[in-house]
Amino acid sequence: MMKTMQDLVEKAKQLSKKTLVVAVANDHHVLEAVDKAVQEGFVKAILVGDNNLITETIEDLGLNRDDFEILHVVDTVQACEEAVKLVSQNTGYFLMKGYVDTSVILRAALDKEYGLRTKNRISHVSVLEIPSYHKLLMMSDGAMNIDPDVNIKQEIIENAVRVAHAIGLEKPNVACVAAVEKVNPKMTATVDAEALVKRNQKDLIKGCVIGGPFGFDNAINKEAAEHKGVNDPMAGDVDILLMPQIESGNVFYKSMMFLANAKGASVIAGAKKPIVLTSRADSMESKYYSIALSAIIADLQ
Repeated sequence: MMKTMQDLVEKAKQLSKKTLVVAVANDHHVLEAVDKAVQEGFVKAILVGDNNLITETIEDLGLNRDDFEILHVVDTVQACEEAVKLVSQNTGYFLMKGYVDTSVILRAALDKEYGLRTKNRISHVSVLEIPSYHKLLMMSDGAMNIDPDVNIKQEIIENAVRVAHAIGLEKPNVACVAAVEKVNPKMTATVDAEALVKRNQKDLIKGCVIGGPFGFDNAINKEAAEHKGVNDPMAGDVDILLMPQIESGNVFYKSMMFLANAKGASVIAGAKKPIVLTSRADSMESKYYSIALSAIIADLQ
């Protein structure tokens, strides 16, 4: 059972070396994280973008230019397209966003002709090391799907479960989070939770155990669950939190990172290859751990 971000890094080191392709790579925090992953030996890096800007960034950081391959593409849209093509065409490659708007890189990544699109919906999966929790805790979705209906929530769960399997969780516990732990027809999150539990019981959602609805407290704290009469055995021992909509996921992630001293890694799942797409506000450390997480997932694709 993985308990720390360093466990992710150690697992990435045990696998074959992957190739990380960074689109529009002249970003200081991104290149710091990429360099650390290169030095740790679990990736090699191809930096796509303006050679002059990338070289300038490398020099500003005091890094070794010879540790990277640079593909010179001045235009940012074209740089994203070339980066995606490289990842799509080569085994063991995965993609990372550099100094470019999310919409631009996703447009390239989801292009029907050369991109990484599959029949699956993409979703954002975060893995968190939280000091007050006894193991790594996953959460989805806090960045991609705004107000998912029950069918989209099923796809979000399936994507998160694939990530969980990649990091060694054979049958993760998935908690459907709502404001209350009882089904209320006026509260969509509770109705969806009940439906998702039934789908799981009918083996329509595989590879996990789904419970809910859970109030957040009784999902992650067994004493709170017992106090409220919640008898689900996964209470206090969940692996994946399914959030009801993007706001709750986004607030939870940022609260953990900025107020609870959490460490985090995030990946876009559901595409042909993992995509490292972190916020500009995320630390170098979070970007580094996200590279490690994605390298592990890339090993299975």
